[in-house]
Amino acid sequence: MTEVATSDQLLVLIDPVARRTDGESVRIAKDVLSAGATAKVSLPDGPEEFARALRRRGSRRPVLVGDDRALLRAVSLLHRHRELAGCALSVVPVGQSLGLSRSLGVPTGAVAAARAVLDGAERRLDLLVDDSDGVVLGAVGIPPLAVPHGEPFGPEGMGVDSGPDGAVDAGRAWRRPGTSRTPGVAGASGAAAAVGRPWLRTCQSFVRTLVPARPARGTAPAPGPARLRVEVDGVTLVDLDQPVHGFSLAPGAPGVATVEVRPASVGAEASPLRAEGRTVTVSGAHFRYRADSVVSGPVGTRTWTVREGAWGLMLPAPG
Repeated sequence: MTEVATSDQLLVLIDPVARRTDGESVRIAKDVLSAGATAKVSLPDGPEEFARALRRRGSRRPVLVGDDRALLRAVSLLHRHRELAGCALSVVPVGQSLGLSRSLGVPTGAVAAARAVLDGAERRLDLLVDDSDGVVLGAVGIPPLAVPHGEPFGPEGMGVDSGPDGAVDAGRAWRRPGTSRTPGVAGASGAAAAVGRPWLRTCQSFVRTLVPARPARGTAPAPGPARLRVEVDGVTLVDLDQPVHGFSLAPGAPGVATVEVRPASVGAEASPLRAEGRTVTVSGAHFRYRADSVVSGPVGTRTWTVREGAWGLMLPAPG
């Protein structure tokens, strides 16, 4: 961990989801940060405003008040504009999805996290960058784990969600709860249409008895074994003739990623295959994968490369 001379000027970007889910923690973080430094507070209402505020930060240190999605969004934007090397990020985790921030060492309490912003030290961390210029801070998994409701589903960690037809709805995470994707179709308007029409409610109830209930997101049955070729630094770890139950990839020692493949077997469970390297390629039939909390794909091949010390995160100074 490297000690840095921290600027006393902060740009505090408060995610709208954090403002809605835990306004008290947001207020506490803002008070602590404002008391310890000169803080400019920004309240973006959408991805475009978030990106604009981050790009116009000047010499101010960006501080994200939000969940893992806000952190992923900021790292993705800075990487896209090749500004990660000269920008140390700070996070005050507020929200429901905080596993990534916690695993990186960020305190999850508002006061402790805000004190780390003011008095902490920058730690340079490795970054996994794929061949489509996407970034991974934590881990990659195949098959993707079930996606909890409200977590990102789609490219670039922008807090996107998918509709009934699989189309990506990039604005859902920024809407207020209860607002409809298509005005006048769902919610209160649907209820109002049924008022005074008992026959309509009867028909709706009858149709519901005929049509199987739509499964909740994140409850789909686990997929069967997949056929994938996994190469680590050009050496094949497993080929298409060996079905696998799972694949995982995560940063390991500095500059190196750790890979684990779980082969499928009949009878006794096969031992996992493990390897380390700087470049990892997965190919095969079109597959989906989960990078941090974002599910992407399907793709036929994907390569991840480790960028050593590519980004900086403010963490509590070692005692």
